[in-house]
Amino acid sequence: MRILITGASGQVGTALTHALQPRHVILRGDRARLDITQPEATTTIIHQQPELVIHCAAWTDVDGCARDPDRALLVNALGTRHVALACQALDIPLVYISTNEVFDGQATQPYLEFDAPHPINPYGYSKWAGEQIVQQLLRRFYIVRIAWVFGGPRNFVRTVLRLGQERAELAMVDDEIGTPTYAPDLAAAIARLIEQPAYGIYHLTNSGFCSRYEFAAEILRQAGLTQVCLRPIKLADYRRDSTPPRFGALRNFVAATDLGITLRPWQAALADFLAAQQAQPA
Repeated sequence: MRILITGASGQVGTALTHALQPRHVILRGDRARLDITQPEATTTIIHQQPELVIHCAAWTDVDGCARDPDRALLVNALGTRHVALACQALDIPLVYISTNEVFDGQATQPYLEFDAPHPINPYGYSKWAGEQIVQQLLRRFYIVRIAWVFGGPRNFVRTVLRLGQERAELAMVDDEIGTPTYAPDLAAAIARLIEQPAYGIYHLTNSGFCSRYEFAAEILRQAGLTQVCLRPIKLADYRRDSTPPRFGALRNFVAATDLGITLRPWQAALADFLAAQQAQPA
């Protein structure tokens, strides 16, 4: 199958390329080749004649989106519209990568695919708008919500590791809850998902959930940085431009129940990521 991946150089796009390349022809939709913010992107995609598009490209700077909500909509909503219109013209399926931030964080247990989105920040709103566009324009789509992705050169795990090596004390928020997700595990799940025409909305994250504080504590423990003093703080104490959902954990219910697609606990995935980092040459 000819698969076009937008945002192919990002964390998820890179992992998807590695997961899909052995069995499929991958068309890389990097920003230099495909500017999704321009209407011409629709024609560019059509000319490449993919049989499936996986739309990873997005502006994921949550605080940046809060400072410039119009740009967030341009990239995450209108950009998605341009991609979806190409899929509509070609009559092919689209995989749209969305986020846990489409929810407001008022839940007390992980969100299911059936729960109603209610974004509370410009990033979440722009991604929710993208979801609406996909559902309005296409008959065949997979909306895949993810959260707290790690696996690439820039992510929360690497930040904690760097700070843990530089500082004796770290402060981490203990009242923001989410679901850490290892990019290669996510990519493997999507690779299985697209093999069957079971279209709809999915939550694909590693199992379990934790606070930012608990996530950081496990990173430091597994990395052997137990000498670092980790201090809990509250979201209210951590000033930022965006307001994240306090409880943004997702539960993979539909894919696990109907399709048998499950992802391992996030702690095991973290261990593999750290082992891979240690194995890399200095």
